[in-house]
Amino acid sequence: MPDTAMPILDVEGLKTVFRTRGGEVHAVNSVDFDLRPGELLGVVGESGSGKSVTMMSLLRLLPSPPAEMRDGKVMFDGQDLLKISPEELRKVRGSKIGFIFQDPMTSLNPVYTVGFQLAEPLRAHLGMSKAQARKRSIELLQLVGIPDAERRLKDYPHQFSGGMRQRVMIAIALACDPQVLIADEPTTALDVTIQAQIIELVKELRQKLGMAIIWITHDLGVIAGIADRVMVMYAGQVVEEGPVGEIFRDPQHPYTQALLKTVPAVRGPREEKLQVIEGQPPIMYGAPVACSFRNRCKYAFDRCSEENPKLRSVSAPGHRAACFLLDKAPTQEPEAVNG
Repeated sequence: MPDTAMPILDVEGLKTVFRTRGGEVHAVNSVDFDLRPGELLGVVGESGSGKSVTMMSLLRLLPSPPAEMRDGKVMFDGQDLLKISPEELRKVRGSKIGFIFQDPMTSLNPVYTVGFQLAEPLRAHLGMSKAQARKRSIELLQLVGIPDAERRLKDYPHQFSGGMRQRVMIAIALACDPQVLIADEPTTALDVTIQAQIIELVKELRQKLGMAIIWITHDLGVIAGIADRVMVMYAGQVVEEGPVGEIFRDPQHPYTQALLKTVPAVRGPREEKLQVIEGQPPIMYGAPVACSFRNRCKYAFDRCSEENPKLRSVSAPGHRAACFLLDKAPTQEPEAVNG
């Protein structure tokens, strides 16, 4: 996929705030990114880093109140999704942009059959008749590898295993042939064998259908095998982004480096201890005015407490990171003040 391709989705300066009794929590802080046709963008970070909130903000899926999209643009198909009417947005959700939610156990409605839930977007967005929607629903279940698809349309979600429910969720998300698919940790609730099957399924569907995908996960091993580009988030900000090979080969931000060290090595000494990142991600009561990672970073120095670093280009094309260590001379060792 050429880097010169025009983005299908372009996000600028996205800010999302939650109003709580304890104050305003700044969950998404001036996030910028784009997505190109056919690309798979991996979004990684710990729980609470803002991955899911960012992607749900794009489609205004967060309840308001308490959530409020304070600023930014989400350009898709010539429209700013933050500015269009609810009716116009409904035409985009599920039709042009599909969304697979985290938990297949709770994302399907337990009182409706799978066939009804598959047919609903087909009839709402594409105006299909009942017979057309049924035929297409069977094709979709076959597409995602559910055997005896015609009979299973009559079944309810509780009659499916966790892996099969996730396949149904993928079928619903793909029903209207979306240009973009957002997958929010789609394998988290599944065992390892089923996770591998779902990942292979998405890879096959991407190749077959040519859609662009945003895959949200905390599992760097998954991203290594499927993504073209990686976006690393921390405290509601993008701290590093770049081609997947470059991020894994030469991570520039201390947080990305720390994340990669938490991944167990397949080969290596058995006595080698699994690395951990000390401390907890901050709760952002206010917009960041300093580096949010400074209290967990062994390389932090005075400047990290004085201003918030911005994303800047590093050596490889398309590789950016937000860290003041990049301003130091290559031969100059950073002075560690933490850890």
